[in-house]
Amino acid sequence: MPLRLGTTAAGLVTGYVTDALFGDPRTGHPVALFGTAAARLEHRLWADSKPRGAAYAALCTFGAVGLGVALRTATRRRPFARFVLTAASTWVVLGGRGLAAEGTEMARLLEAGEVPEARQRLSHLCARDATTLDVAELTRAATESIAENTSDAVVAPLFWGAVAGMPGLLGYRALNTLDAMVGYRSPRYRRFGWAAARADDVANLVPSRIGAALTALCAGGRARESWRMWRRDGNRHPSPNAGQVEAAFAGALDIRLGGTNSYGGELESRARLGEGRDPEPADLRRAVRLSRLVGAAAVTIAALAALTPERLPRPAAAGARHGKVA
Repeated sequence: MPLRLGTTAAGLVTGYVTDALFGDPRTGHPVALFGTAAARLEHRLWADSKPRGAAYAALCTFGAVGLGVALRTATRRRPFARFVLTAASTWVVLGGRGLAAEGTEMARLLEAGEVPEARQRLSHLCARDATTLDVAELTRAATESIAENTSDAVVAPLFWGAVAGMPGLLGYRALNTLDAMVGYRSPRYRRFGWAAARADDVANLVPSRIGAALTALCAGGRARESWRMWRRDGNRHPSPNAGQVEAAFAGALDIRLGGTNSYGGELESRARLGEGRDPEPADLRRAVRLSRLVGAAAVTIAALAALTPERLPRPAAAGARHGKVA
């Protein structure tokens, strides 16, 4: 197949493999640079106002989308350059290897009984208060984060990359990063972060459900239970998206997720997902393996979906060039 017929597909696969082998860039990570710029803009624009927050989210997100459009336009007739830039964009927006590494390290700390270290490490996965969490609650929090971020950091970027190429990759990661920065129901961000949080919910509506379906597909002998728990419990979570994959993971691993969590001193009680026992550190390792399988399935489907011919202008017929009429 000529390269121009599959630049996006080839770029998605190459970027995924690069992330799986090497993880995030060690210095000058573009997502970190975006976060720094977004934080500075927040300092200038912040107000306890939904319209100001919406303007902030739009400026940041459309800036990233605009960069993707510019790169796509510049490489319209340069398929190899488009392939390289798509691969690089995919690499920097994915977080599969980093997610697996954090889950594995959390499992090691918990198995070794190093609870204080595990409490500190949990902040690499989620914003939950870990000060008083025991081994069981730390395991549950990490397992839930592995499930949710399998969708947010792997499935969703690949989905938007297949749908919209580089603009989709960069725009989604920008929006998801904003949600992580300002999408909290705290006094500071309840109104200002509302638009970013709701837009992120919309962007993840389809990918989260694809992620849940792929989880069931990758669950082996527990595929039917994973599907059943997803369909039964997926909508019991406060988030319209996180519960989809968490419920599917619970069914696949035969564990129970959900319960009472603390964020910024505020308690949040969540419904239980699944019918199994409470997760143990060994289950966290199983969750990491399942996450990797889901990622591999997601990139396969994304590449197949992106395998469409580029819409390049066709050369004019000889008669038309010379003004001849048939």
